[in-house]
Amino acid sequence: MRRLQSTIALLNVWLLTAPGLFAQQPSAAPARERNWFNVGAMSKWYEGASVAPISVANSSRLESLVRAGTLYLSLRDCIAAALENNIDIEVQRYTPRLAATDLLRAKAGSSIRGVTATGLSTGYASATATSVAASTVVSATNTAAANATTAGPAALNLDPALTGNIQFSHTTTPQSTTFLTSTNTLITRQKVANFTLQQQFLSGTTAQFGYFNTNSDTTSLRNQFNPVTASYFDLNISQHLLQGFGLAVNNRNIRIAKNNLHMADLIFKQQVTNTVANVIGLYWDLVAYNEDVAVKRGALSVSKKLYDDNRKQVEVGTLAPIEIIRAEAEVAAREQDLTTSETNVLQQETILKSALSRNGVASPTIAEVHIVPTDHIQLPADDAAQPIQDLIARAMENRPELGQIQTQIENSKISLKGTRNSMLPTIEAFVDLKNRGQAGSLNTLPGAATGGDAFFIGGYGTVLDQLFSRNFPDYSAGFSLNIPLRNRAAQADYSTAQLNLRQSELTYQRQLNNVRLDVQNALISVRQARARYLAAEKSRQLQVQTLDAEQKKYALGSSTVFLVIQAQRDLATSEGTRVAALAAYARARTLLNYALGETLKANGVEIDDARRGVVPTPPSALPAATPGK
Repeated sequence: MRRLQSTIALLNVWLLTAPGLFAQQPSAAPARERNWFNVGAMSKWYEGASVAPISVANSSRLESLVRAGTLYLSLRDCIAAALENNIDIEVQRYTPRLAATDLLRAKAGSSIRGVTATGLSTGYASATATSVAASTVVSATNTAAANATTAGPAALNLDPALTGNIQFSHTTTPQSTTFLTSTNTLITRQKVANFTLQQQFLSGTTAQFGYFNTNSDTTSLRNQFNPVTASYFDLNISQHLLQGFGLAVNNRNIRIAKNNLHMADLIFKQQVTNTVANVIGLYWDLVAYNEDVAVKRGALSVSKKLYDDNRKQVEVGTLAPIEIIRAEAEVAAREQDLTTSETNVLQQETILKSALSRNGVASPTIAEVHIVPTDHIQLPADDAAQPIQDLIARAMENRPELGQIQTQIENSKISLKGTRNSMLPTIEAFVDLKNRGQAGSLNTLPGAATGGDAFFIGGYGTVLDQLFSRNFPDYSAGFSLNIPLRNRAAQADYSTAQLNLRQSELTYQRQLNNVRLDVQNALISVRQARARYLAAEKSRQLQVQTLDAEQKKYALGSSTVFLVIQAQRDLATSEGTRVAALAAYARARTLLNYALGETLKANGVEIDDARRGVVPTPPSALPAATPGK
């Protein structure tokens, strides 16, 4: 008996640990999947994985760049702060993790949910547009991964399933005649313990091993054995032959989930690209607004000097009093321009702070600080001319939107194979092997039947001996066939899959056209912006000379206050135009890098740093402290 109990224990261990019977993948699978039989790991199956709470704390980078209420910010630090703190990037950091959980569902045989670009931010709007144009807003195509396949053969349950049934019953049955049981009251007590282990495989195979046990005793006097124990093993293997056959069909959800994981990485990269491009645009706009403030202050200073000169001349009687009113009006106009320009700076600072902080302007670190950009827009000596086709080829290789749509197409092709297979009839081959055992004690009730076969006398150990000796085997094998008539649902699913594929292909072509157009337009914008800046700079130089000449003529009495004021206005306008043209050039360069898919490369951004939310490059050195600071 002890030997038999040991045998049963070893059998149970073998069933739970045999790698050749239940392993889905080679040993390259993750440890948790490979050691699924580990008792310590088993408890983890029924515990939800915890996700850390969100954090709205900013990195220390911004705080380290603050001195005496002023945030000295270089473009490099601006980009680094966005990678560490921008909330849109933080939102998309969860997308690859969601895709990874979807892959885990697919490996278990469950339906997958798919991955979308929901929440993908397109950028930030700038402050009120003035003579300095509004900030760059980079648009994004919110493409989404092809969702889980809903058509085709039913998904397999790739996780082994252990089911058990333990039952006790007491039944009292009145007997109208004693012929069958020799009693008018038949009482039956029964104990049942059944266990089944089932595993499905990607080949379309289902294996099921069952162990069934029944122990019963009764008040019937006709039973030679009472109580009696009956057990049997049952091994059932079935295989799909047409519909649902093979890896190409049954692993389609796994393949789609892996593609979606790749797509999630592309979505994250797209968000990082969008954010970096827009932060660059916001930074250069702030630089331009600050330069515009300097221009407005210069124009105010010039108008104030004219006012002072005119006031002195009126006091000595060499100028009519009306001229001082004209000069004073000009000072008021220039003060209004300066106020508007300073307001634009404050608004742009607020927008940039929001882009660089997880809690926006509520951050105590940057809420009240004044941002001083330490970089300035530089116009290169010349923009190297490259063939447009070479630029388009670079964009085709780098743009993440194209990769997303290509993945969609691949997913559609995978789904098409599944729906095509679902149009086939269902033919299933099966084999069933059983072996039975039965034993009990002779009925000791008074008047009970006697003479039972000694082979069946015994307890549970006798039953196990019979099972392992295969004394009472059962065999069965066969095929089952299911042919749906008309098959309209499968035909509709197949047509739908083809239509989805064609839509994805057309979407890809449309995106290709958009990429070509983006590159061409961005290149034209760079060339035009450069030409506008050169023209504006030449105009500004001419206006400087014109104002100087007009002031000299006015000093000699050959000009008027009106003409001097008009020359001042023209100079202020030309300087504002020059600043706007320089800002437009910076934005055009940013958009060209974006159109080429090289925003991250051009600015030295590593996507791994963005994933971690930690940029290893230390903050830039602060400028030397000024007196009184």
